[in-house]
Amino acid sequence: MERHFEQELEKLNKRILKMGNLVYEQVHNALEALLTGNVELAQQVVGNDNQVDRLDVKIDKLCQRIFALTQPVATDLRLIMSALKMNNDLERMGDLAVSISEKAEGISEYKEILIELHVDELASMADLIVKDVVNILHTKNTTFVKDIFTSASAIEEKIQSISARILDEMMHKTEVIVVATNLMIILTHIDRIAGYSTNIAESIVFVVEGRIIKHKGKFQQDAVSDVPL
Repeated sequence: MERHFEQELEKLNKRILKMGNLVYEQVHNALEALLTGNVELAQQVVGNDNQVDRLDVKIDKLCQRIFALTQPVATDLRLIMSALKMNNDLERMGDLAVSISEKAEGISEYKEILIELHVDELASMADLIVKDVVNILHTKNTTFVKDIFTSASAIEEKIQSISARILDEMMHKTEVIVVATNLMIILTHIDRIAGYSTNIAESIVFVVEGRIIKHKGKFQQDAVSDVPL
């Protein structure tokens, strides 16, 4: 029974890592399609969403089976609880990648505007934060978790700056309202992707160290609130 339990946990860990890799690929391709106007790549992201959904269901069912057939405690319990949460966050990131891809098709002819607004820089930042958090998911090295929060803050500041410029353009140039509206939605999606990345970083800390991070700002200053299990 114990051997079977260990095998189930290993299977769960592998599926979460697979989910992380798959979602990173979706986010990366969505941002690439946005910047290049590659409609085929955008459609590929939309088409691959069913893979994310199927894996999401498999992970949920596996967690339910482990809970039903065993009585996990301590570290194992933290892993299963966190796996459910991380799986949910990753699935939502996948949905956001699909939405970005759908919006990207509508602004594929306005690549110069993206460069002018520095959306390319923002996309690189968003791509990197997801890549980094998936890497931490693999290595379980919480040393770099603080960098995820720093990156998320930088993304938020960048989004605020770009949003201000877009709103100014909308007030002075009515012809850009449609593309500007789509861009604002995309900025919101990127902000949420960064937010889900920090959620996953928090979950990794909980799995590895048994700590619940209540306040990201305090964590960035090495003041973390610990809650005993």
